[in-house]
Amino acid sequence: MSTNTHYASSMGALRQRLGLGLILGFLVLLGLALFGDIRQVGQVVQHFDWRIYPLALVLTLFNYTLRFVKWHYYLRLVEVSTLPWWQSLRLFVAGFPLAVTPGKVGEVLKAIWIQQKSGLPVAQGVSIVLAERISDGLAVLILSTSGVMAYPQYWPAFASIGLLLLGGIILSQMRTLVMQIFNWLTRLRRLGRLIPPLRQFYEGTFILFRPRSTLLAVSLGSLSWLGEGIGFYLILVGLGMPATAHTAGLAIFILSFSTVVGAVSTLPGGLGAAEASIAGMLVLLAHLPQAQAAAATLLIRLATLWFGVSLGLITWTFSPDLLGLKTRQDLFASPTREQGVH
Repeated sequence: MSTNTHYASSMGALRQRLGLGLILGFLVLLGLALFGDIRQVGQVVQHFDWRIYPLALVLTLFNYTLRFVKWHYYLRLVEVSTLPWWQSLRLFVAGFPLAVTPGKVGEVLKAIWIQQKSGLPVAQGVSIVLAERISDGLAVLILSTSGVMAYPQYWPAFASIGLLLLGGIILSQMRTLVMQIFNWLTRLRRLGRLIPPLRQFYEGTFILFRPRSTLLAVSLGSLSWLGEGIGFYLILVGLGMPATAHTAGLAIFILSFSTVVGAVSTLPGGLGAAEASIAGMLVLLAHLPQAQAAAATLLIRLATLWFGVSLGLITWTFSPDLLGLKTRQDLFASPTREQGVH
């Protein structure tokens, strides 16, 4: 099978996995509505101040903008200088729907796209995706700090995740030790062919996790995720919660910590885990009725995760080349027998 045919076949499998992710997302949203009683949730949403919602979407776009700046900065750090910013933006936004694909296929696919457009080895592209995730993880943990201090029952999970992320960054900078490990692995014949891509992956992480670049990335991440936290605050206010500093702090903590929970769950897009965390914390910490908590969770997930997925799918319709297709129409065609699905 040729490389192009294999790539097209893989894209057919990707579309199927995306379909499964979308079905799971629908079931999660339905579960949320049932959690709060569909009729009561409908009534809460009906009385929501919809003038606020566009502001929440703008704040989500603010988040995406700063995260794109970080993404493009990472590309420049690994010397991808031939990719214009608009192509970089296309790859970045096209990656949004991949968040809801089972198996985290999207993580590798973004690296493949970078390789196709710039020639960067896939292993180094994967290091960019990893750096994105780790810097975002540290950013939302920083935003969660004040909430964890106020609600110490969340401290064990907070500390465990923080130490894991920091440990990975510290290890990436211990070059002498890592090189010694690679030299030892080289002697093992069965692992010999894996060493070159592992070295490429490590070289990427070594560059991306240097102190200066990490500080800049985490700072950008903190500011970008703060935007979504403020958007969640506006949604809570639109549902009738008081417009106070306490509500704002609670909104930022709940959304940030739930983002971490969703990421650690390894579920596609954090589906189920993030929603359960947001709704549960709203009931336990904000003392909201279940219907109001469910409505708030639905509104913020639609304004963040599903808004991003929609933008990504729109980008896909104008980027058939990223999906191994020749025309836009092929995006909606079923895989043929010749293509196969693997």
